[in-house]
Amino acid sequence: MEVIILAKTETLHVRIDPNLKLSAETTLKQLGLSTADAINIFLRQVILTGGLPFPVKLLKPNAETIAAMEEARKISKIGKGFSTIDDLMKELNL
Repeated sequence: MEVIILAKTETLHVRIDPNLKLSAETTLKQLGLSTADAINIFLRQVILTGGLPFPVKLLKPNAETIAAMEEARKISKIGKGFSTIDDLMKELNL
């Protein structure tokens, strides 16, 4: 007598942005993976690594970006501000 063992499955329902889902599915398809395959790989890596399998951190701007932000702050203090586009256009046409 042959015994067939069926794998137990669990359903996971998540809400995600439709554009994110489509983009991810496109990439995964190129890798030969389904979304379910990718989720299973991710969850196995969570178990193996004892946490998220990638660093989770805040992005820090590089030196060039910091310099650009500082320049923008300086310019904003020097220049005249406008509440509306009409006010700006009046100033430009003087």
